Amino acid sequence: MTGTLTILGLESSCDDTAAAIVRQTETGAPEILANIVHGQTDLHAPFGGVVPEIAARAHAEKLDFCVEEALAASDLSLQDIDAIAVTAGPGLIGGVLSGVMCAKGLATGLGLPLVGVNHLAGHALTPRLTDQAAFPYLMLLVSGGHCQFLIAQGPDNFTRLGGTIDDAPGEAFDKTARLLGLPQPGGPAVQKQAQTGDAKRFRFPRPLLDRPGCDMSFSGLKTALLRTRDAVIAEKGGLTHQDRADLCAGFQAAVVDVLAEKTRRALDQYLAISPSQPLLAVAGGVAANTAIRARLETVCADNGTIFTAPPLALCTDNAAMIAYAGLERFRAGAQDDMTLAARPRWPLDKTAPALLGGGKKGAKA
Repeated sequence: MTGTLTILGLESSCDDTAAAIVRQTETGAPEILANIVHGQTDLHAPFGGVVPEIAARAHAEKLDFCVEEALAASDLSLQDIDAIAVTAGPGLIGGVLSGVMCAKGLATGLGLPLVGVNHLAGHALTPRLTDQAAFPYLMLLVSGGHCQFLIAQGPDNFTRLGGTIDDAPGEAFDKTARLLGLPQPGGPAVQKQAQTGDAKRFRFPRPLLDRPGCDMSFSGLKTALLRTRDAVIAEKGGLTHQDRADLCAGFQAAVVDVLAEKTRRALDQYLAISPSQPLLAVAGGVAANTAIRARLETVCADNGTIFTAPPLALCTDNAAMIAYAGLERFRAGAQDDMTLAARPRWPLDKTAPALLGGGKKGAKA
């Protein structure tokens, strides 16, 4: 597909309802014309985490309003849109289904092409949206539900070097926050506490560093924090503010050390293919953690590799990344029809063995 393309993107894979419009000329840089996100933090706060049924209902209620707001913000109408892109997975199936059905309705009613997008590909292609990164580049996707090292070689061509075999870092941060009585989302809360904590007071394990490769594990780290917390409570009868800060600092330091060492290993494999402009990109909600960013920048500097991370608004779930990923697929000739299905599981590298097991619905990641 040649010429200027204007794509409407929809995202509803977890607890953010989003719509965005991205435009790109055939040779120019992409431009985000609108990027609307309605979060659901207040809806899920009483439950200490995302409730899938509540999330799905909220998506169904908000998607059309998000589309209207995106059109108003960009000063466009639906007649100015060339195609509809939508997250078709992976994610909470009720939320994904809400987005897919909305996109199908728009595409059918307007007679527009429909493009299903892998949510992980949206994150993985964000460096091309924000920095026009050239293939191949190394991608660390680190979020609440996923953590993978990927070599991005094309819009639909990703090689996975490793990933988490259990909890993702964001999930571990959320669980840590709950264990310490901190608010959700856990990542920002733990990071804030860690800023005044002593990272050396509690020494937590660095899982899988004694094994080769780029796979990671964070479930045991969360369990170690639970046991340490219980030991402090048993000794003192409770937790002081400083105890919480020190626990957060020790936990965060362990996550940073694991990600840094695994990134070094992933860079060794990536650099072996001799990219002309070596680049590591980090995306996903956990990429907003300043301690993680700082350490990864150091790792890149030590290895002669450019480091980039999207602005915070494009690290967390958003529809601009979905619109752009759909634009890349559509320009390459990809298009879906009304049989497009919502998928709870959808690995980017279909040739790699499943990290988290499989089943009748396919590999989880």
